[in-house]
Amino acid sequence: MVLHQQSRILKGRVVRTFSLFTVPKHFRQVSRAAMDQVESAKKAAAYRAVDNHIKDAHRVGIGSGSTVVYAVERLAQLVHTEGLKVLCVPTSFQARQLIINHDLELSDLEITPQLDVAIDGADEVDAKLVLIKGGGGCHLQEKIVAAAAKLFVVVADYRKDSKVLGEQWTKGIPIEVVPMAYRTVQLKIEMELGGKAVLRQAKSKAGPVVTDNGNFVLDWVFERTFDWQKVNQQIMMIPGVVETGLFVGMAKIAYFGMQDGSIKEREV
Repeated sequence: MVLHQQSRILKGRVVRTFSLFTVPKHFRQVSRAAMDQVESAKKAAAYRAVDNHIKDAHRVGIGSGSTVVYAVERLAQLVHTEGLKVLCVPTSFQARQLIINHDLELSDLEITPQLDVAIDGADEVDAKLVLIKGGGGCHLQEKIVAAAAKLFVVVADYRKDSKVLGEQWTKGIPIEVVPMAYRTVQLKIEMELGGKAVLRQAKSKAGPVVTDNGNFVLDWVFERTFDWQKVNQQIMMIPGVVETGLFVGMAKIAYFGMQDGSIKEREV
């Protein structure tokens, strides 16, 4: 059942009416099949990345997001069935819980400041392996962990694969900002780069999203293609900006799970 809302003007007032209707069964089946296909693609990409890049005694950065769940699942299989020994450094509270729940050895960057490999997802990946990350608001910690690794590997499904940024992902580039500066940063970005920088609002609480670091997130919806290295540096120079969701020159290889069950690889 789906709740449908209608609005109309009556005597100068907005009157809303609600009605329930049933989604046809075949639509539900198509939707479920499409989601199963996406999940299969995520799993295939994550498993391939773990199998190809994680070895015994590796120190591993564990990213955030739905595709990384499958990477941790595969890593746990190798640890518990083949005796692989790894140290895992999380990028977020979610990643930390995944590590703990799979009985993997947990570490952090203070104890393990240099990593062999980091595996993480992305909201979008372009032809040059420039990434947009931060849809979940963890991009600061994700970037720190990725930068600490000798090899940064991206895992994603076919929906995240683009020729240019903005082709698939339309929610903008996340920018973590100090709360007191969000408005000045917002105006500066819009004046210098165009587009719209929107303060991300929470869905289950009143007010803005607050990151694990106690900051706000602006989503900059850009209107054209840029030199992303220069733009990233330009945004980072604005006082109050903590980090951007642009990952430029960091990822070395990406694995995309495709609709037909195959794995597409892209290297730089």
